Amino acid sequence: MSEPLPSWERPRFEPGGADAFLLYVVYGKFPVGTAVPRLEYRTEGLSSGLEVRRLTREQAPELPFTDGELAKVVREESPEIFDQVLAAPECLVIMGAVTDPPNLNYLRDTVGMIAWWFDHGAAAALDVQRLKLYEPAAWWLDLFAPLPPRLANHVVVLASEETSGARWLRTRGMRKFGRPDLSIRRVGLEQQGAVVEMINRFIAWQAEGGRVKEDQEIRVDGLPGGMTCHHCGSVDDPEFNNTRLEIRWPSTYSF
Repeated sequence: MSEPLPSWERPRFEPGGADAFLLYVVYGKFPVGTAVPRLEYRTEGLSSGLEVRRLTREQAPELPFTDGELAKVVREESPEIFDQVLAAPECLVIMGAVTDPPNLNYLRDTVGMIAWWFDHGAAAALDVQRLKLYEPAAWWLDLFAPLPPRLANHVVVLASEETSGARWLRTRGMRKFGRPDLSIRRVGLEQQGAVVEMINRFIAWQAEGGRVKEDQEIRVDGLPGGMTCHHCGSVDDPEFNNTRLEIRWPSTYSF
């Protein structure tokens, strides 16, 4: 009997959430038909609902996400890794959905498979939802090696300035867990630390399978009482590629 792999559990799991959706692109030159050691890479292979598609330069002279707005973002953050992407002769597109998953073994298996590809020809891997380009060491240290897994590393918190001088804080990446991303506007400098702490709590809660009710009230030290959560958006929203939880200030709060 095969030795079991460490399971990535969701201790707060509540059924009825959305399907988890993964989208990664791995760039390099890859072997064909080689077995993956399951214990070494902690993977059972890609889970049901996920598929891998191989694209060569002959099939696609421009490999996916090497042009356009997303490419500009990742190139600015990781120019040297992006140069390796541009030089890659082929890529693997890993994409698909897992229905309302009660555990995160589908994510464990995918992280392990990409770790194996990094050891067998990959130069870079793009997490399309998190807007991050990885080289081998970062993938290993951030995503593969930690046990228990650091689930927050699969999500990014973004900030942009608003016309009032306040900031809009939001996440990307929660769709990997079948949960909405987070958004809160009009965040002042004095509130930013408490808001980031609140966002991180929501990331952990939802990644572990918890669900947030409509109009749920929030209580966080350093923030006013009466803040509420509201489900909105769709996967067609380019800011998130996901639904979102819009966190609203109380109507009586004075900015």
